[in-house]
Amino acid sequence: METSQRQTYLDWLRILSIVGVLFFHSAMPYVAEDWWHIKNRETSNLLMESNHFMHLFRMPLLFFISGTVSYYMMQRRSSWSFIGLRFRRLFIPLLVGMLIIVPPQIYMERLSHGYTGNYWTFYKTVFNFVPYPKGSLSWHHLWFIAYLFLYDILFAPLFARMASPKSIALKQKLALLAQGKWIYLIMLPGIAWYALLARNHPESNDLVHDGCYFVYWLFFLLAGFICITQPLLMDSLERNRRFALRIAFLSLLLLNYMRWNKIEPGYPFWPFGGESFSGLFLALQATVAWSWVLALVGYGKKYLNRKAKALDYLNQAVYPFYILHQTVIVVLAYYIVQTQNESILSKYIYTVGMTFFVTVGIYHLLVRPYALTRFLFGMKPKTVQKPEKGHEQEKIGEVELLSA
Repeated sequence: METSQRQTYLDWLRILSIVGVLFFHSAMPYVAEDWWHIKNRETSNLLMESNHFMHLFRMPLLFFISGTVSYYMMQRRSSWSFIGLRFRRLFIPLLVGMLIIVPPQIYMERLSHGYTGNYWTFYKTVFNFVPYPKGSLSWHHLWFIAYLFLYDILFAPLFARMASPKSIALKQKLALLAQGKWIYLIMLPGIAWYALLARNHPESNDLVHDGCYFVYWLFFLLAGFICITQPLLMDSLERNRRFALRIAFLSLLLLNYMRWNKIEPGYPFWPFGGESFSGLFLALQATVAWSWVLALVGYGKKYLNRKAKALDYLNQAVYPFYILHQTVIVVLAYYIVQTQNESILSKYIYTVGMTFFVTVGIYHLLVRPYALTRFLFGMKPKTVQKPEKGHEQEKIGEVELLSA
């Protein structure tokens, strides 16, 4: 079975991943962590636990799916054509995001810290091109787009070769991993890398100081590309989905048992003393991430490979939605956290609902209808079919990528 056409379950997984990002970022003002752009006075440890769980696999799943998307976009394209397409779909929205979408987040954060100037006075400082937090230039949540763009540029020649007939012999060798449960060997390089480096190189998302995670995310993207290149590997993920879910479930229980009982590096109950063997604990975290990603892909392939009338619209919407959503959250949260006599749960629910309403409204009314905004947000242009039987039909081109 060749994989020359997009698989519907990957589109559904992408959409569900962005919904997860909405719930994750909407909780950030209310979780019991040291920092976020806007923070509520009271915070919740339970919301923090939910976000901790989602954080382990939400970005890995997006990178895995993005690897499959890169394969489809490479079909019938040269490396240079692919790079040009990614420049238009990724770099331009990233630039627009850094100059237009992200600055309101920084401004609202500055207001919460006592800044008294108006927005236009603040906005001039963006063009000093001093990186955040000292300055006002940042990609904030759009780091994902920046990393994805760099991955695709660096690996375009490899992707082109893998998507061409020249890779038939390699694909046949990869098919060996589809036997039994050998497919799960693709987890090992990422787990080993994370276990060795994550403790001394924490996630920063700034590229310059993010050497561990820049490579860690890359392993997921390459895994997605490899699995979709050889369809038997995807079939194996579907066939072994219960095995992956068992590993995911049990490893998550073990991780949380250790965390909640202080059996982790740096705490007295860590059996190895001090920071020794901290890689074992980090390997468990990475195992949780990988096993949940592969389980979700397997179950998605089994149960989500079906079309729906709303799918085309949602496919178009997810990328602009991702670009816009965090700015909407930060602006809303600035006002929501100031309300009195409201529970954390009510504030969180209101943040989720209003963010969805406002973001979808901006997309549907201000982004989707216009050629310029479609271009700036990385969408394909509208394509208008010729009138048929006296009726003019318009079809919006399907978005082929996830850059969330």
